[in-house]
Amino acid sequence: MVKDSDGSRTHRALFISDVHLGTRGCQADQLLDFLRDYDAETIYLVGDIVDGWALRGGWYWPQPHNDVVQKLLRNVRRGSRMVFVPGNHDEFARQFFGLSFGGIEIKREVVHTAADGKRYLVIHGDEFDVVVRHQKWLAYFGDWAYVFALFVNTHFNAARRALGLPYWSFSAWAKLKVKNAVNFIGSFERELASEAKRRGVDGVVCGHIHHPTIRETDGVTYVNVGDFVESCSLVVEHADGRLEVLHWKKALMLPLAEAHGAFDQEHEEERAEAA
Repeated sequence: MVKDSDGSRTHRALFISDVHLGTRGCQADQLLDFLRDYDAETIYLVGDIVDGWALRGGWYWPQPHNDVVQKLLRNVRRGSRMVFVPGNHDEFARQFFGLSFGGIEIKREVVHTAADGKRYLVIHGDEFDVVVRHQKWLAYFGDWAYVFALFVNTHFNAARRALGLPYWSFSAWAKLKVKNAVNFIGSFERELASEAKRRGVDGVVCGHIHHPTIRETDGVTYVNVGDFVESCSLVVEHADGRLEVLHWKKALMLPLAEAHGAFDQEHEEERAEAA
């Protein structure tokens, strides 16, 4: 990692997913804070950057959401390559595959070659979600339930802050308790890993399920970028090609990071039982 003349820390690549601009759950201030300190030669926007589903139900676009868009465009003007791979929530952009707007390339998918020569398929991942693919009404319902969980999070944690207690994530707790969520994530990982192997690449970088992780799965590297709704996570590529999940404002987000760690442990136990 090097520093630019303005003091920002520059990585070889940044992978950002599931920001959900246009929703009340979006932590645009956190992302903007990150982008002020970090830059990259290439920035991949791995889907669900703008939440078209939410905006259809009512317009919500405060100034920080606009600031994020302006900051990304400013990075392009300063020389960063930016590739946008739309997800299911910003599927309106899929009609523009192959085009470029404001210097941002819009692609269905892209293969990223890291500094160490490894090749990664970059894809949002909703194509491998059987609910989104075959039962879209259920996906909309699930999205409503997730928004409700974030509403509970917001008000519950406001009370916890007033009492001097740390952040606690209802959504992460639910993942720990609902076995179907563990099974779904495991299935999603296997599907994406199988696709990467079929394409002959070394790994896959995706988003969609808001669960940041880097793991070896079925002989390939599975990377999930995470989100800027709850975990405030993204993936960076260092100068040597190493990929790393970063949790921005780590001190504030530590309880959630610990919840993800506990979930990963339970996930591994479920996988072991299935084997």
